[in-house]
Amino acid sequence: MKIATIVGARPQFIKMAPVSREFEKAGIDEVIVHTGQHYDYEMNRVFFEQLNIREPDYYLGVGSGTHGYQTGEMLKRIEEVLTREKSDLVLVYGDTNSTLAGALAAVKLHIKVAHVEAGLRSFDKRMPEEINRVLTDHVSDYLFAPTETAVKNLHNEGIKKGVYLTGDVMYDALLHNIKIARRNSKILEKLSLKPKEYLLATVHRAENTDNRRNLERIVEAFVESGEFIVFPAHPRTQKYLKAYGLIGKIKSVGNVMLIPPVGYLDMLVLEENAGKILTDSGGVQKEAYFLKVPCITLREKTEWVETVEDGWNILVGADKEEILKAIKEFEPNGETYTYKFGDGKASEKIVKILGEDYAL
Repeated sequence: MKIATIVGARPQFIKMAPVSREFEKAGIDEVIVHTGQHYDYEMNRVFFEQLNIREPDYYLGVGSGTHGYQTGEMLKRIEEVLTREKSDLVLVYGDTNSTLAGALAAVKLHIKVAHVEAGLRSFDKRMPEEINRVLTDHVSDYLFAPTETAVKNLHNEGIKKGVYLTGDVMYDALLHNIKIARRNSKILEKLSLKPKEYLLATVHRAENTDNRRNLERIVEAFVESGEFIVFPAHPRTQKYLKAYGLIGKIKSVGNVMLIPPVGYLDMLVLEENAGKILTDSGGVQKEAYFLKVPCITLREKTEWVETVEDGWNILVGADKEEILKAIKEFEPNGETYTYKFGDGKASEKIVKILGEDYAL
């Protein structure tokens, strides 16, 4: 059996790592295709190194661009690889343009598609990720759902065949990597941080970075909070902070430490030791939940509704007053934690299902 795995962005590398380990154990031939959707070193090669993933078999180097251009270029280049490799199955992760392009390229070549993280819905079609995940689900043969809510979403859309509740592969990854991170990361010492004496912030979604008013309100909340905030900034975020003249505002008060993006292991340590996390990232919302750190989400909706239902995540959008209120007042009730993301063996289940179907 030959599987072509399509990845292109940091969260997908993290999700891929535990599944690829299981493929190797099972003797499955995996061809890794990296689209190059994220091309910055810190968000690319370093994750392969830290997660002990072998170098991709193909690097397509698509880079940035409009959604149409990026998806189109990926579709064209992935099709060429799949035609050459003659894979039995294409595996895609999450909700990026790489996900949709990989799924479309496969289905048009009559190759079966498996979608890891199927069934997520924010019900906000203004988000490109929502379009990507819905379309991918509707062309997939195997839909590996991380939660019961995801399964229900698929059933509500008439998708019942090929749906499997496996748990979340990011939970698998975190359980494996947090031990390594605790042992090897020196990020707290490097930044002179003490556990629970800082907040951690990440902002990267276009709805916040590309919207001047939203980014201004978020930065104003950070600066006015009076809390010490560590802010690893995505390259696009840094570009807009400069373009909107917000760097000076950040530096003027001194309570926000603006730093370049950090590697995955360092990020886990920063997350685990933060007093609270402020983010618009889906992956960081989940990691905060897994690590039992209160999360303030800088979005109006989330696909990870379980984290909100359990009381460990609060949605505040880009409203300055709501952000400030949450920083000051939001405290989860630990008794509401219900472990809705599986048992840390999602990767094993996925590989077992595929193995049984292909009689390995």
